[in-house]
Amino acid sequence: MSRKILVTSALPYANGAIHLGHLVEYIQTDIWVRFQKMSGNECWYVCADDTHGTPIMLRAEKEGITPEQLIGRVHGEHSRDFAGFHVGFDNFYSTHSPETRECANDIYGKLKAAGLIEVRTIEQYYDPVKQMFLPDRFIKGECPKCHAKDQYGDNCEVCGAAYAPTDLIEPFSAVSGAKPELRNSDHYFFKLSDPRCESFLRQYTSSGVLQNEAANKMQEWLGAPGENKLTDWDISRDAPYFGFEIPDAPGKYFYVWLDAPIGYMGSFKNLCAQKGLDFDEYFRKDSTTELYHFIGKDILYFHALFWPAELQHAGFRTPTKIFAHGFLTVDGAKMSKSRGTFITAESFLATGLNPEWLRYYFAAKLSNTMEDIDLSFDDFVARVNSDLVGKYVNIASRSAGFISKRFTGQLAPADASLPAIKAIQEAAPRIAEHYEAREFGKAVREIMALTDLANQYVDSVKPWELAKQEGKEVELHAACSNALNLFRLLTVLLKPVLPVVAQQVEGFLNSAPLTWADAQNLLAAGHAINAYSHLMTRVDPKLIEKLIEANKASLAPAAEVAAVDAKKTAKTEKPAEKKEAAPAGDGLCSIDDFMKIDLRIARIANAEHVESADKLVRLTLDIGEEKPRNVFAGIKAAYDPAQLIGRLTVMVANLAPRKMKFGLSEGMVMAASDPDGKTPGIYLLSPDSGAQPGMRVK
Repeated sequence: MSRKILVTSALPYANGAIHLGHLVEYIQTDIWVRFQKMSGNECWYVCADDTHGTPIMLRAEKEGITPEQLIGRVHGEHSRDFAGFHVGFDNFYSTHSPETRECANDIYGKLKAAGLIEVRTIEQYYDPVKQMFLPDRFIKGECPKCHAKDQYGDNCEVCGAAYAPTDLIEPFSAVSGAKPELRNSDHYFFKLSDPRCESFLRQYTSSGVLQNEAANKMQEWLGAPGENKLTDWDISRDAPYFGFEIPDAPGKYFYVWLDAPIGYMGSFKNLCAQKGLDFDEYFRKDSTTELYHFIGKDILYFHALFWPAELQHAGFRTPTKIFAHGFLTVDGAKMSKSRGTFITAESFLATGLNPEWLRYYFAAKLSNTMEDIDLSFDDFVARVNSDLVGKYVNIASRSAGFISKRFTGQLAPADASLPAIKAIQEAAPRIAEHYEAREFGKAVREIMALTDLANQYVDSVKPWELAKQEGKEVELHAACSNALNLFRLLTVLLKPVLPVVAQQVEGFLNSAPLTWADAQNLLAAGHAINAYSHLMTRVDPKLIEKLIEANKASLAPAAEVAAVDAKKTAKTEKPAEKKEAAPAGDGLCSIDDFMKIDLRIARIANAEHVESADKLVRLTLDIGEEKPRNVFAGIKAAYDPAQLIGRLTVMVANLAPRKMKFGLSEGMVMAASDPDGKTPGIYLLSPDSGAQPGMRVK
């Protein structure tokens, strides 16, 4: 039975460019949606630009245009970038819309009628230079929890703590740099601490709607049973502000985070008008449809507490699931728009890099956890060239020409008993489960294993040799027809990830749009195909160099970024309050430097002496990847290899491979040693019980 599904991604803010860190989420969501549509489900994917707030107002003022002109221009830029990476929204809208205003006013009115809105006089930071009350994100200072410098007024990027701007130590205005003043203002609050909200959220957040790690985080924020740690949410802002004015409250505006998630409803309502859909069917309290939100782990607080509580107490349905993902790092360093360290989507496309290369690379890395993923350009080039070009596309390129030239473009009957064909058909339901569970990395690994089987078949029949032999026409026809059927089946499995290549394959094979059910079907004898043209080229490393050069300013080393941040902070401090910087060469490293090292739990699957090597042991390490790693370790004097097998240890997983005369070493195991480094004093590191291969050490 077909499911009815509504899917959203977090709304990109209309104050900056889309970068590759953003695209992790949109590509992840798009792959999931495309799989649902291929499976025959009615699935709608909506999103919108998040357009309100002080940053929009200030940027428009700086550029000498209206906020409406700014968000209109940025909407065009965002739409271009999403289309460039084949993100197939059914509707990409704007929160500055009549539909979103209508929904926001409706929800606010219902929460007010339920006694969950309260007006209070509060002290709020005011910029005496700019003459405006400061939003949380325009106040910076030292985190009251972990004491990290230069943190925003609502939450800390380092420790993740949420707090009030007044809790910051040594606050300063991010607009003018001035020391802010506390002034009184009437504000409107959503009473999240109300026992009704607390009771609902305890049940909701532990019901399976969240990933385990996210649900555990919610319990921290809620507090232990009998302890209510929820705080009421300030949902209003004072003029001047770009947003929706609160009904019956002149000069007061809805805080951007109130109408941002409501923008999901506004965008879908707009789509309903276009397509004749029933909005209430998807959002009424007793809805049997499914609602899924894909978000970054940094906005869990808003999506897993505020948003469901709003919906519940305004009489609407709540999300079926909220899927949170981790951040993107590039060669180990976190991408951050606010820190200016990112690669733009536009620059990726402008260099001539194929967007489906990135879609595939992200898919190969993504799981259903909140763990960060890393974009290593060396790995990117190697994986795309090996998997997509060397394995997948290679099947068609070695077979299609013979069908066109020798057999008038018509296929011979496929051999349904062929082991490679049967393996794909048997694996398809399992791969479907991986897609459904957002375990895209597992899906890709299994698809590539099947691609290896298909290539083994082509290598065994050698159509290029059959073509040279007289009397082998039947065998050649069968071999190439089987190969193209294998290629088609693999294309079905990869279509959610590679929609444009799949469309080209559909044209080449003269096929209707492929559905998931086609993974069980073969092309009939006599089916006519069209001329084959090359589907994908290898990644040229020079294009990567061009991309890095285009983003050179934003990809400055973390130390340079930190130095710039320190200068900005220093301008706002009194001379007597300045702290001396640590002297150069003091041996310290930043957290960004440390995070570049990818430490993983490894199980020693095998260990053996290396012939003619005095110190080395060859270790075969399982770190949760498809293939184990080969590592040479200088521990022969300290350990008997036979006693190491099955043991857990820690390895550096992103160390550049080193070619040795004994073979390739693909990492390094971690060990302690005595001060003199004498071999008998070597001690391999071992994790605590419960650790599993592949877990990251942080």
